[in-house]
Amino acid sequence: MTTGPLIVQSDKTLLLEVDHSDATACRMAIAPFAELERSPEHIHTYRLTPLGLWNARAAGHDAEQVIDALLKFSRYPVPHALLVDVAETMDRYGRLQLVSDPAHGLVLKGLDRAVLTEVAKSKKLAGMLGAKLDDDTIAVHPSERGRLKQALLKLGWPAEDLAGYVDGEAHEISLREDGWRLRSYQQQAVEHFWAGGSGVVVLPCGAGKTLVGAAAMDLAKTTTLILVTNTVAGRQWKRELLARTTLTEEEIGEYSGERKEIRPVTIATYQVLTTKRGGVFPHLAVFDARDWGLIIYDEVHLLPAPIFRFTADLQARRRLGLTATLIREDGKEGDVFSLIGPKRFDAPWRDIEAQGWIAPADCTEVRVTLTDEERMRYAVAEAEERYRVASTARSKLPVVEAIVARHAGDQVLVIGAYLDQLHELGEHLGVPVIHGATTNKERERLFDAFRAGEVSTLVLSKVGNFSIDLPEATVAIQVSGTFGSRQEEAQRLGRVLRPKSDGRQAHFYTVVARDTIDTEYAAHRQRFLAEQGYAYTIIDAADLVK
Repeated sequence: MTTGPLIVQSDKTLLLEVDHSDATACRMAIAPFAELERSPEHIHTYRLTPLGLWNARAAGHDAEQVIDALLKFSRYPVPHALLVDVAETMDRYGRLQLVSDPAHGLVLKGLDRAVLTEVAKSKKLAGMLGAKLDDDTIAVHPSERGRLKQALLKLGWPAEDLAGYVDGEAHEISLREDGWRLRSYQQQAVEHFWAGGSGVVVLPCGAGKTLVGAAAMDLAKTTTLILVTNTVAGRQWKRELLARTTLTEEEIGEYSGERKEIRPVTIATYQVLTTKRGGVFPHLAVFDARDWGLIIYDEVHLLPAPIFRFTADLQARRRLGLTATLIREDGKEGDVFSLIGPKRFDAPWRDIEAQGWIAPADCTEVRVTLTDEERMRYAVAEAEERYRVASTARSKLPVVEAIVARHAGDQVLVIGAYLDQLHELGEHLGVPVIHGATTNKERERLFDAFRAGEVSTLVLSKVGNFSIDLPEATVAIQVSGTFGSRQEEAQRLGRVLRPKSDGRQAHFYTVVARDTIDTEYAAHRQRFLAEQGYAYTIIDAADLVK
């Protein structure tokens, strides 16, 4: 018997002993293909899923590498049936290929004739396929390229899209070479994306995803549409592009609630694109406004459903998704895989930290005991209101105040989900509050003041979840969130991971109410970061508030 840290079970669950000396190496080895499900103190549970294995396959990992990792780290003999299933599941990717045929245009090609025959008979593909050209080839209506990939994924036969892309309208874009260069992992990410043509790059918050986008633009040299979460993020993209590329102010347009500029490089917000009027989305016309050669989806894990629907029609354009985590709380990871493309590159957070490109961080869960009155309010609340009652308890106020005092001299972000709680915190701490209704001008003024050190603490609503570049932030205190959202947890930690000029460590606190659903949701939220190697220390609020 070996003494590895991993127990591989026939139901496709993997149990990782966290305290084992080889646990970190094992976690790194299985991360490309296994999804973390539960992460209590000593044993973490991962699961093998078809989508996880197909993403690994598309990113260049083959079944032999996956099987070798399982055999190397497993404590007991790995069930033979599971190894066979891994190999057969990964082999399903690419048995069907979408290719461009000189005589017939877009076609579905079968490397396995029986598989092609099987899917051709499926009613779920009705209207997407054209004439059968020979025993191995079926014509495809070009407008159905995206929807066909979605349907084939659901049938368990994900197609490899090799049909190529239109060049789009040419536009000269080059990276500046004045005193900086792409980091090695950024260069690898761009190369993997370009080789695959379309897909997703997964990098930690603060690791320079914008530069990966700029380098992709440098390779494409074409008109580019960049989709972002909000106007502040869009203007950060613009500032970075002006600093790092040869693009000028006149070449970059902003398409937001405030401006409607269409230029060779146009930065549009998801919010304005998904604004509905009279049952239609009038601003989706921006997708047709120019002959775009590249579309970049920033924070692709937040992509709204209407953008997915339109992306299905954009399969002839190169598409780059950027994110810190592919986790979507709505379960639409399969649509990202089909319509944006598979994962092309994924860098573990701890790897980037070890290279010094993001700050080391410690994560602390502070458990607060509610007063008798708060406990009773929680007990009598309706089920759907209990999380709000627990997470907004006033008992959290002195705890947050104590953490801010502990980090006097640091730049601190307090992040939450409920406006009344945030305004109360702002008043209690005597600091500004930024939320959805705060004007972009006021947001940028406060962010600039924070960057300059004129304001040392900010209270943020969910606007703090998104692409906000505040490299000076060293401490984040989370008081409430979107229930058990793992991707939100990752984004919030990301706010303090920009490397510090003096090498200081970052600190991430989450303040939870003991013996309530707040604690359960906190455990669920922490799963993604546990997968990346971050451990939470649990302390009692009484130890902070003396």
